[in-house]
Amino acid sequence: MEYVEKPIRRISSYQGVVVELTEDMVELTNGAHTVREVVHHPGGVCVAAVDQAGRVAVVRQYRYPFGRTLLELPAGKLEKGEDPLPAARRELSEETGLEAAVWRDMGHIYVSPGISTEKLYLYLATDLRQGAAHPDPNEFLDVEWMDLAELTAMARRDEIHDAKTVIGALRAAGLLAGN
Repeated sequence: MEYVEKPIRRISSYQGVVVELTEDMVELTNGAHTVREVVHHPGGVCVAAVDQAGRVAVVRQYRYPFGRTLLELPAGKLEKGEDPLPAARRELSEETGLEAAVWRDMGHIYVSPGISTEKLYLYLATDLRQGAAHPDPNEFLDVEWMDLAELTAMARRDEIHDAKTVIGALRAAGLLAGN
């Protein structure tokens, strides 16, 4: 059986710079009504940039909601109407200064499907060239290089807590291994 929730009405409770929060009344499969709170997000991109030595570019960035610095793959949000691949190229260049000659699509993930529309596109970037990083004015991060095998081991040991980094590293390692 397919379960579908039919929208009845939507009330926008908050419109921010990046997200909008709505309260949606929906009709459930059994005919009952309930409210769904939804965070509407434009989506984003995440890049596993791997060099010929098997090292991956990672960033350390403070994340306010968690009050700590996280180790992450370079990533960023999509601008309204922007295609994911050009956004991935832009974000990799801004955060790390890297450009890649070869790009491979690693699919997409739904970041938090119970409450958010955010869809994150994952890419593997190889055949890298180093340029100068140019992060956004409100973006402070450090770029590091790490062995991809070590990053995936850290993910398996629960030492990486950023979901896009865990998934991106594991998918990149699988693609590079021919899996």
